[in-house]
Amino acid sequence: MREIDYTDYFWQDEKVRLRAIQEEDWESCYISDFDTPARILLECAVELPPTILGAKKFVEDNANFTSTNGRIMFTIEKLDGDSIGGINLNSINERNGTFSIGIVIDKEYRGKGYGTSAMKILLKYAFLERRLNKFNDYVLEGNVGSAQMMRKLGCIQEGVRRQVVYVNGKYLDLILFGLTKDEFIEKQKEDGA
Repeated sequence: MREIDYTDYFWQDEKVRLRAIQEEDWESCYISDFDTPARILLECAVELPPTILGAKKFVEDNANFTSTNGRIMFTIEKLDGDSIGGINLNSINERNGTFSIGIVIDKEYRGKGYGTSAMKILLKYAFLERRLNKFNDYVLEGNVGSAQMMRKLGCIQEGVRRQVVYVNGKYLDLILFGLTKDEFIEKQKEDGA
């Protein structure tokens, strides 16, 4: 196969590229499921131990944008092709123009801006291609990195749903964040994007 020229490719920036989940991604999916603290922050629950069969089924169900659960699932990779996490567009409400995004970055790549880069790409797609108007999301209490990323993206903390998640013997809050299309566009101008 010829080498791909990514020069003007929509689905990448100077740090990351988003691509379809592929069959060979099952192994990195399986390995990342052993990061219990990250899985709790993503799923708001302690999950049963990971299985190879479960990882393969997840990849099979979501490979090549074939998901039937309303999520558009991507693998996040560095520009050298190394897979470093996953991101998805979900909770899409076309009538009201609202949506959410789920993201997980592998442990060794956190805090380096990869998640923020991936979020900007997917926000750009949702706002400027899908004509959606409002990004709504939440961060589980204690997820300092994701809360910082939300603020860096220009999201506004809109509230707190107190003690709504029970994990590992205690009730935790959900911190609600939101971002409108106009706020996103303004933030991009401020950032020189």
